[in-house]
Amino acid sequence: MTKRIRSNFTPEFRLESAQLVLDQGYSVKEAAEAMNVGKSTMDKWVRQL
Repeated sequence: MTKRIRSNFTPEFRLESAQLVLDQGYSVKEAAEAMNVGKSTMDKWVRQL
């Protein structure tokens, strides 16, 4: 069995990603696909701001 590696994202990357939703009008799904992260991860980042 292989061990899954967890991605670490910088605070700057998280902020930039969340701003796609908050400032640029992307949906959470669109922003997640554009930044290559999971939808639930993107949703969490948006809620944290």
